[in-house]
Amino acid sequence: MPIQTDTLGAPLDIALRRAFSSFPTGVVAVCAVGDDGAPVGMAVNSFTSISLDPPMAAISVARTSRTWSALSSRPFLGLSVLGRDQEAVSRRLSARDGDRFEGAAWQADDAGAIHLDGAALWLTCTVLQEVDGGDHTIVLLAIDGLEHFPEVEPLLFHQSRYRTFGQ
Repeated sequence: MPIQTDTLGAPLDIALRRAFSSFPTGVVAVCAVGDDGAPVGMAVNSFTSISLDPPMAAISVARTSRTWSALSSRPFLGLSVLGRDQEAVSRRLSARDGDRFEGAAWQADDAGAIHLDGAALWLTCTVLQEVDGGDHTIVLLAIDGLEHFPEVEPLLFHQSRYRTFGQ
């Protein structure tokens, strides 16, 4: 029999959201220069490494995302693992409206990938494959370049709250 509620009677979607939030994640900005030359980006916390050889990672994007439809056709994407001081940047990149890049320092490379200053890691990626993941699309990415900033502590997301190490 399929699970319909949790032990407290919450509907399954709410119960799963609470349960999944017990796993801490980083926060990653996925950004590129759009067709009109303006920056396009969003924040995701469903990022994972996949393979070292060949170098690959994956993100998961809600099927309802309007931003992913603008990013998915870009030849290169910039992924920035946000630093502990970038909660406000993450919130803006997660907003439905407004200037998502307001107050954010960023740079675009010649291929159109955008990386955010102050991040713990920059990856330049290309989309290899999109896979059906229910209400999300799982995006497999080839890693074409990286720059690591080991002195930057990453921003964490745990139990639906932004956190840092030791908090």
